[in-house]
Amino acid sequence: MFNPQHAKTLIDQAMSLGADFCELYIERQLNTTVRTLADKVDTIQSGIDFGIGLRLFYGQEILYGFTNLDDLASLQGILKQLTAERRRSKQDQTNPRQRQDFCQTEGVVHRAAEYPLEAGGWVDEKLALLRSAHTYAAQSGKAIMTTKGWVLQRQQQIEIFNSDQLHAQDLRHYTRAGLTAIASDGQQQATGSWNHGGLVGWELGGSIAAEQMGSKAARQALVNLEARPCPSGHMPVVIGNGFGGVIFHEACGHLLETTSVAKQASVFHDQLGEMIAAECVNAVDEGISENAWGSLSVDDEGMAPQRTQLIRNGRLEQFLVDKMGAIQTGYPRTGSGRRQSYRYAPASRMRNTFIEAGPDSVESMVASLDRGLYATHMGGGSVQPGTGEFNFSVLEGYWVEDGKIQYPVKAATLISTGPAVLKQISMVGQDFELACGMCGSVSGSIPASVGQASIRVDDILVGGSA
Repeated sequence: MFNPQHAKTLIDQAMSLGADFCELYIERQLNTTVRTLADKVDTIQSGIDFGIGLRLFYGQEILYGFTNLDDLASLQGILKQLTAERRRSKQDQTNPRQRQDFCQTEGVVHRAAEYPLEAGGWVDEKLALLRSAHTYAAQSGKAIMTTKGWVLQRQQQIEIFNSDQLHAQDLRHYTRAGLTAIASDGQQQATGSWNHGGLVGWELGGSIAAEQMGSKAARQALVNLEARPCPSGHMPVVIGNGFGGVIFHEACGHLLETTSVAKQASVFHDQLGEMIAAECVNAVDEGISENAWGSLSVDDEGMAPQRTQLIRNGRLEQFLVDKMGAIQTGYPRTGSGRRQSYRYAPASRMRNTFIEAGPDSVESMVASLDRGLYATHMGGGSVQPGTGEFNFSVLEGYWVEDGKIQYPVKAATLISTGPAVLKQISMVGQDFELACGMCGSVSGSIPASVGQASIRVDDILVGGSA
């Protein structure tokens, strides 16, 4: 995709100007999005983007620039701007280091896309799935007013050269589909949703049943339409599997990235080897699950991803470390350098992040609640960086008394901190599941999986309107 000799010339020049490290990140991206409203086409969008990012290290300082041009002169112009105030002695400038040829880096191999993004974008097939899902949703009940469907498909080709003689490439195919159902009883509205995705092409469509897509979104909307206000106060809560792991991701996972650890902006920055969670908690971040939404063959610094055990039996084992994070902290890299695109310098980021399965059943967890909440599906929320203080909404929840589900509830929120929740987990279920999400941080928005089996949290503040 890029001339290796041009890459070598630019890197040699950067090193002669006193840089400690130089990296070129070349990216070409194709994307298409199809959206429907009920059984009608809402929007069809597609685009192409290309660019090159140039990153330099001067000690622990990062300089970064990018361009949409691929000629050597344009990149040399960016290099000149970045190094204008960082040039060292004339001797350093006139005696460049001798670089060796680049060495190709091989990463994890995921299944190749059977139906990659093409000029037509498989639009007819995607619309057929969404229209069929709408039909099944509408048949679920008279209260279903409409649906909103979408399919996103993206193809990202990257190439990396750096001053460590690394040359890495990756071709990533992302596809994700979802449906939101909207129900109304004439006085109020409620929504329900369902989505699925992976590091795959449009073959994802073959694994999605339109009936399941439509009926599950509609079922949740109808349940929420009949829901009562949720009681509030401190109480035990069972948090469901899959996207329930968003709480660990947001309130704990970000605190384990060297992006915050190196600046001592994380409450966990000095707790490596210490007990930070209940003994039943084992947490992992990895990029190797075959074709999972957050998986990679190489990260955005050219390193093969790996399985990183963050917490083992409650003890903090590892942080998530990118190249600069390793320089700043001394911890080994974990293949966690990620970025949204060439417009961003990479940073330590999560991939597939989850609490591992345990021995308990969901039934036993619910039965253990004298008076509490069963939050089957979680939504978004807000998190305070550094402390992990969070406020997350419950998309679908049920009030439980004497170990039995009484009625669905609405407008429930879970309020606590990541460190506090980790120590309050007393049961971990067997029903492990991953779910798709988009994670935003200093290096942009990236695909990331969250997950867990259902867990019981003994004490958490529930906000409600009852």
